[in-house]
Amino acid sequence: MTTSLAAPSLYINRELAFLEFNRRVLEQAKKDTVPLLERLRFLCISSSNLDEFFEIRVAGLKQQEALGATHRGRDNLTPAEQLRRITERTRELVAEQYRVLNDVIVPRFAAEGIRFLRRDEWDKKQRQWLKRFFNHELEPILTPIGLDPAHPFPRVLNKSLSFIVTLDGKDAFGRSSGMAIVQAPRALPRVVRLPEGEGGEDGGRYQFVFLSSIIHAHVDELFPGMSASGCYQFRVTRNSDLFVDEEEVDDLLRAMEGELSSRRFGDAVRLELADECPRPVAQFLQGQFGLADADVVRCEGPVNLMRLMEIPDLVDRPDLKYPGFTPRISRRIQRAADMFAAIREGDVLLHHPFDSFAPVIDFLRQAASDPNVVAIRQTLYRTGADSAVVKALEDAAAAGKEVLVVIELRARFDEAANIELATNLQEVGAQVVYGVVGYKTHAKMSMVIRREGRKLARYVHLGTGNYHARTARVYTDYGLFTCDGDFGEDVQRVFKQLTTMGSARRLKKMLQSPFTLHDTILRHIEAEAERAKAGEPARVIAKMNALIEPSVIEALYQASQAGVSIDLVVRGMCALRPGMEGVSENIRVTSVIGRFLEHTRVFYFENGGEPRVYLSSADWMGRNFFDRVETCFPVEDDALRAAVIRDMELYLADSTAWHLRADGTYAQREAGAEHCVAQEALLQG
Repeated sequence: MTTSLAAPSLYINRELAFLEFNRRVLEQAKKDTVPLLERLRFLCISSSNLDEFFEIRVAGLKQQEALGATHRGRDNLTPAEQLRRITERTRELVAEQYRVLNDVIVPRFAAEGIRFLRRDEWDKKQRQWLKRFFNHELEPILTPIGLDPAHPFPRVLNKSLSFIVTLDGKDAFGRSSGMAIVQAPRALPRVVRLPEGEGGEDGGRYQFVFLSSIIHAHVDELFPGMSASGCYQFRVTRNSDLFVDEEEVDDLLRAMEGELSSRRFGDAVRLELADECPRPVAQFLQGQFGLADADVVRCEGPVNLMRLMEIPDLVDRPDLKYPGFTPRISRRIQRAADMFAAIREGDVLLHHPFDSFAPVIDFLRQAASDPNVVAIRQTLYRTGADSAVVKALEDAAAAGKEVLVVIELRARFDEAANIELATNLQEVGAQVVYGVVGYKTHAKMSMVIRREGRKLARYVHLGTGNYHARTARVYTDYGLFTCDGDFGEDVQRVFKQLTTMGSARRLKKMLQSPFTLHDTILRHIEAEAERAKAGEPARVIAKMNALIEPSVIEALYQASQAGVSIDLVVRGMCALRPGMEGVSENIRVTSVIGRFLEHTRVFYFENGGEPRVYLSSADWMGRNFFDRVETCFPVEDDALRAAVIRDMELYLADSTAWHLRADGTYAQREAGAEHCVAQEALLQG
């Protein structure tokens, strides 16, 4: 019997696929091969990932459930069914996070002289120092609120650390509400390092105390004349997805500014509680936030593991971190007079972080100071604080060059920074636009227009990642420099689409969402299937962050049935099931989780022995194909194309990679004679 390629059994739910990805991240925290302080980072990242998952994905499902939605996706799960499965998986995941912290990381830290001191471990000297710290640094800025009719339950900020205190006795006015709320200001550190001279009887250079422990130990001092019978930390996670009806607003920037304030107090979706919090107190909090038992998570430790991310920066132990490295700069760039001369010699491909991001910054800096440069065009999605890229654009505008910047205001969780960025650029004379109503601008493009003799030359940079110098040190991304005329014309046309009205014109070399990318990818997959049916070699290699879009998955299934060899390197969510008899035996799905966050998007098609290789800003997801402005560009230089293919073969040979099984779970490769870690090999060059 032929299986329908639309059958729900062939598709993995995207939310559950994300939780599997987060489980793989957490596994890095358990590995002895990962330096100890880096293991804590992976634990923190898994916690941060889960926060965002609840803020956006779970919040969205809860809204659908509240509206009575019963629609089913390709996996045949309703919103309510998804939420039930998510609750089961996240409880297991959170329990494992705290087990790793308490049973693995903390004991190993202690063996290295890095200790987290519990209240019952403080000696006299430490208690005295911590009391002074509480009196001088904490108490003056803490605002306890007793709960009574005149003091209703306060508005608790999204993901902020708070305490619910149970009280005995009466205050100066004879009031006895029995409960109070204490919110810890975000300016306070969540982990306090004891000065070396206060290390206590056992000494120790790195002694840390959780802020929650300090407040708990001194909570009575916040309520004179009363006694705190209990003090329990909690944290509420709220819906953080912003909604702006772009068809109904006149000024997107102002609308975004107005909406941002609501993020801090959106509907509650999760309540994290100290494990020892009594059931009646927990039920009281649930009632205040309108949450059910399924929305409550008990924590055997600090309720926000992400705040431990500062520990590696506070501990000067290089032996417990990844070794430092110096990104490469090619000889051609080093010997060239400037970036324009280097690009004129031929296309330049950078693979970050193995190759330095400095040439990208130099490209814009030189453009800003070059009297022959007349204009700069730039897209910005995420840039980071004190961005050298932004500084170069500001300098160019101040120098009288025509600077056009397309800023995506709706880059999730960077909205406030991008609003400030847009304002600053406008103040120095740059033209700033926010893209196209209804479509996020996710394309990564920079173009410099330079007068050379009697003509204008276009120099282009296209990338798979953001113009963000800091993440370029920790994310893997490709960037291509070229002065090819067709590329220049294509990029010019895309910028015109973003800034003016008019119909889309077909590009000469590049593919673009929402117009040509999806259809062209499908055609390439189908072409490989036709070659396989004709008995010719046929292969697809695709590397991306997520693979969700159903019609692409169906095309891959058809290609597998035709005999195409398909290798997919998918870091995160993958809805495709490999290894299904009669459907996907020829498909292998690999996930590489390592020191650097895999972020490159690479699409390879055998093409009858003349391989086509594309780099892109887009994953194979519906939003990237249909709801965003994305670019995808071919690597045409033979040597550069061969280099990208070699990189992909390294990832496929990675002996630490995870492999997706047909049931939706992942297994790590068993150690064999050949040891290959792709990122390490790329670092070594």
